[in-house]
Amino acid sequence: MKLSENDITPEQLFKQRRKLIALFGSATIFPFLPNISYADDLPDKRTTLTFTPQQQNSLTLTPEDKVIGYNNFYEFGVEKGSPAQYAKNFKTDPWRLEVTGEVEKPLVLDHNDLLTKFALEERIYRFRCVEAWSMVIPWIGFELASLLKMAAPTSRAKYVVFETLYDPEQMPGQKNPFFGGGIDYPYIEGLTIEEAMNPLALLSVGLYGKTLAPQNGAPIRLVVPWKYGFKSIKSIVKITLTEQPPITTWMKLAPHEYGFYANVNPQVDHPRWSQASERVIGAGGLFNITRQPTLMFNGYEEQVAHLYAHLDLRKNY
Repeated sequence: MKLSENDITPEQLFKQRRKLIALFGSATIFPFLPNISYADDLPDKRTTLTFTPQQQNSLTLTPEDKVIGYNNFYEFGVEKGSPAQYAKNFKTDPWRLEVTGEVEKPLVLDHNDLLTKFALEERIYRFRCVEAWSMVIPWIGFELASLLKMAAPTSRAKYVVFETLYDPEQMPGQKNPFFGGGIDYPYIEGLTIEEAMNPLALLSVGLYGKTLAPQNGAPIRLVVPWKYGFKSIKSIVKITLTEQPPITTWMKLAPHEYGFYANVNPQVDHPRWSQASERVIGAGGLFNITRQPTLMFNGYEEQVAHLYAHLDLRKNY
């Protein structure tokens, strides 16, 4: 593929990034930044998991150091390396995950439950960020549907709302608006009940054979591989089933840019950049100039397109 000067981030733009983030309140102003890992010198406190490996996979995995070192987790800062740096002492045990709302059997899971109550399996998924970069990650977890069925949703349950831990003492981005990208915390995301029950929707407790690193959303996060990455909420403490659609964090902050569905769609550009192609993290050297075409629903069209058969995907972005 022939590359243009637009495929490489100018040095001056890179140096001014933090100032522009503060001005616009979003780290997605410039999605075409260098591919740099920041986790090499940090201690690895993850533990090995027992799980069923995925037997077949034709995708090339992203190097592990990139997955744990190049992250968006604004609770720990807006720079890609900030989560690995500032979450290194984040406490995930004890933990409390509550499932409530329109359910017949509300429940609470502790840290041990997250790792033992469900049979864990490996799911190798494409991961596509709204900033037009991508990875391939070997997640470990269990289907979201398994947890929801345990709580027995009522007939009024139309949406599933997720909430990240709110702990400003541990999460500097929640304590300092400048450091945290100007977001109103706690972080909120949501799915329709049909999306949540799709077999691809995963609650992940690990990757690369180990428990999640804090910067990746320990101890439990959502993974919705056909949607942009900001839908895959991290460090979840509450799941609420509701009759009415939620106002999610990014919808509240910038509704003209981040809709409720956030399905990967190469035909619908972000207002400030194209979504037709993506940078492949871990390929192409320092400036990561390897690009590939973006796939509809991130390559999972066969499994999820039926969920949106009656929707205008340009209007319902």
